[in-house]
Amino acid sequence: MINELDNYELGLLLDAIEHRWGYDFRDYARTSIQRRVRNVMTRHQIQYVSELIPRVLHEPVFFQDMVRDFSITVTEMFRDPNVWKKIVTEIFPRLGTYPYFKIWHAACATGEEVWSMAILLKEAGLLERATIYATDFNDIALDKAKKGSYPIKNMQVAHQNYLKAGGQCSLIDYYEVQGNKVIFDKNLAKRIVWANHNLTTDRVFGEMNFILCRNALIYFTPTLQNQVLSLFTESLSHGGFLCLGSKETLNFTSVQKEYEAICEREKLWYKTT
Repeated sequence: MINELDNYELGLLLDAIEHRWGYDFRDYARTSIQRRVRNVMTRHQIQYVSELIPRVLHEPVFFQDMVRDFSITVTEMFRDPNVWKKIVTEIFPRLGTYPYFKIWHAACATGEEVWSMAILLKEAGLLERATIYATDFNDIALDKAKKGSYPIKNMQVAHQNYLKAGGQCSLIDYYEVQGNKVIFDKNLAKRIVWANHNLTTDRVFGEMNFILCRNALIYFTPTLQNQVLSLFTESLSHGGFLCLGSKETLNFTSVQKEYEAICEREKLWYKTT
């Protein structure tokens, strides 16, 4: 349990990280950050939060190890298949009216949802018209995502989700088994651009037709949520689409009036401005 003094020291630590490295975690939900800092302290047998500050300032390797704990890497293929089914039936037909379109998977973690998108676009005959931007601030997670290699034990649930999402084939058609892992077909990645992007500090890098950022905003304070949603709104073209996580919403946010719901339950909106 972090006490009042620890909380003060935590604020100093987050200031040090921002000033030294440019990563701004100060508006992440404090309980989430506290838990992640405690994990680092336990792993390195550190007693006080303030002991982390000089190490963060002067030890790049230590900082990179620490920042991995701060990133959100909980994901799975075709997560919430009812959402993917709505994307296939509601969003893809609209994207299909464009000769070319751009999709941004923000905070993509280890990339399972990016590969899911590529598979469903291929089955819809839209992959060759798409550019998928897959971004995260965690370079190690991005490296895993690029490889498209995942534990074979995860594939049973992934296959079930794929079929519920409206998959037309068998998921095994898209990967090969190597030992206890599977590796997805690299042809799917020809339309994917992997890049480091920090939602808290980086800005718009292109005009998008569809942005997905699922289950990242729940770790942010309302102030940071509004900042990130403003970034998405600025990045979306007129009539562009936005998909958030199951516990996230545009209600009571600064950008709410700029969107109309396509499927409120599945957290899909389109931009009206």
